[in-house]
Amino acid sequence: MVTAARPMAAEWDRAQATEAPSSPDTMKEAGLSLSFIADLIARTIYVRGPQLGRDLARYLCLPFKIIREPLKFLKDEKVIQVDGGDLVGEVSYRFSLTDFGRNRADSLMKQCAYVGPAPVPLEDYVEQCYRQTVSGLTCYPEALKAPFRHLIIKEELFNAIGPAIISGRSVFIYGPPGNGKTAIARGIGEFMNTAGGSIYIPHAFVADGNVVTLFDPSLHVVDDTDGEFPDEGDAVVRRLLSDGQSDQRWVRIRRPVIVVGGELTLDMLDLRFNKEANFYQAPIHFKANGGVFLIDDFGRQIVSPKDLLNRWILPLEDRHDFLTVATGKKFQVPFEQLIIFSTNLDPKALVDDAFLRRIRHKVGIQAPSRDVYEKIFGAVCKRLDMNYSADAVEYLYERYYNRGRTPRASDCRDLLETVQSICRYRRQPVYLTKDLMAEASASFIAEFA
Repeated sequence: MVTAARPMAAEWDRAQATEAPSSPDTMKEAGLSLSFIADLIARTIYVRGPQLGRDLARYLCLPFKIIREPLKFLKDEKVIQVDGGDLVGEVSYRFSLTDFGRNRADSLMKQCAYVGPAPVPLEDYVEQCYRQTVSGLTCYPEALKAPFRHLIIKEELFNAIGPAIISGRSVFIYGPPGNGKTAIARGIGEFMNTAGGSIYIPHAFVADGNVVTLFDPSLHVVDDTDGEFPDEGDAVVRRLLSDGQSDQRWVRIRRPVIVVGGELTLDMLDLRFNKEANFYQAPIHFKANGGVFLIDDFGRQIVSPKDLLNRWILPLEDRHDFLTVATGKKFQVPFEQLIIFSTNLDPKALVDDAFLRRIRHKVGIQAPSRDVYEKIFGAVCKRLDMNYSADAVEYLYERYYNRGRTPRASDCRDLLETVQSICRYRRQPVYLTKDLMAEASASFIAEFA
């Protein structure tokens, strides 16, 4: 079992949370061996074709001074050859594989086909992860309300959400459907981006020789507000040769907000091993470290709530998890995320007391009262550039809500967008009336009446 000890919180300066890891000066500082980098270079040229030295450095996200020795090693071993260059120096040399090198690279691809930015050591990732934890963020009412300005929320709800954010512990949000549980979770994520700043994650890390990819452009939003280095010309060469820059193996992202629903399975919470490529992809919840992981529609997954409890009983308590590679070896990783369980089912019917005890905060979100409903209705009208009609609201209450249907905050959006669609279809101005609301609600609500 490979483990990584968690530092005490007092060791970290929260002001450093968004500071980029500094660029390594040596292979030792990069946490990689000569043979590892040399093999990665050979596979890269095998897949991408002949490469200029500067392009190799940029693609591997390593300073050229670090790949210089592995390049010399590969050249001495007759794996690569220099096809040409110019007066700029080695960064401008074009490297290609020899016949022997192609055979060597083909063999390396069968062992591990990972090609991309050089991974960082697991220990470096763990250190950075605990520098940018979700716990201990400064949170006070005025700042918390900003990300929720587009929602109509009662004060009591803010009083429940605020302490949950500060603790960084798990949250159980429950209540009838359509009342903003997912929107509230996303608002929490936006607040964490504002209050906690951006975080840094590596493209990949290596643990006990196993490469695990982490950065996922489909889930992680790159934060490039400070701008990027130019990609062409002398500036690239200067960056590759200079000291004091940030480590390009790390990506600056907004704190992630990852949402899963009924599709969640236990397999998604384990390393995904590519048998053909012989490297791993981090599990879905692991990609949420430093941010929010929302399990929406909790209780409707293929995996039972009890099985999820058994899988996460220790991570929820100890804030670390264990990932297992194909050989059966385990290594410890951070479980540093605000995990939110959201359900419209009865919590007592889903989980037992042991599970609820480990979920520190429980937040109930109930159906809106009429005054709140009217405010939401008015806000949606304004967003859609539509007139407000008190008669339309009165019709909904007389026809549906006073007769047993529970009002939902989402009804306002769904009904008014339907009215908008009806008007556009008829090529008439969008103007809300009682009759249009009756027509829209007949198709949207009738089956539930």
